[in-house]
Amino acid sequence: MKTKLLLSSAALITAAVTFATVNSQENEMSFFITSAGSGDGANLGGLEGADAHCATLASAAGSRGKTWHAYLSVHATANSPAIDARSRIGFGPWFNANGVEVASTLNNLHSDYMQLGKENSLDENGNMVNGRGDTPNQHDILTGSSLSGRTIDDGSNHTCNNWTSNSAGTAQVGHFDRQGGGQNPNSWLSAHGSAGCDQESLVRTGGAGYFYCFAID
Repeated sequence: MKTKLLLSSAALITAAVTFATVNSQENEMSFFITSAGSGDGANLGGLEGADAHCATLASAAGSRGKTWHAYLSVHATANSPAIDARSRIGFGPWFNANGVEVASTLNNLHSDYMQLGKENSLDENGNMVNGRGDTPNQHDILTGSSLSGRTIDDGSNHTCNNWTSNSAGTAQVGHFDRQGGGQNPNSWLSAHGSAGCDQESLVRTGGAGYFYCFAID
């Protein structure tokens, strides 16, 4: 009888450890705000450069085995079609560095029911980013996107030449803390346009050149 009880206890412990391990893996970080921008305003080296920046920061924070994409839209050019930010990031769910689910699906992410905001929109190290009311305010996050997460197709440049320029056009930004000014102050992805594409202009309008990173797998 004692042997059976010992075996049962061992089985329960093994099951609990296995469940905790699987649960931990499922809740691994798959979303963050960059803790640093490119340092050159909205010139991120295009989508490729932005994705690489996401991967570098995630790796430094201890993330392994994931493919990271920046949440950025780009305009169509003579040689390439427009790309919507929402089409680049997989299908969810996504978790922050503390294991909190910020969105369950792509539709949930682009609804009023996601869990983004100042407390949950953390950087890759699990730190809270300065928002409205903090000094300095850095709540403007580069997206180049409409409220639905798509390229803004109105003939204007909302992506600083597809994230390759610190001088041309403007950058559409969201407010990660979901408050502030602009046309859509509570939007995490499309609050207003920046004053310009250089670092000084991004800072002047409440940002630092940060952007969102999502794991696509």
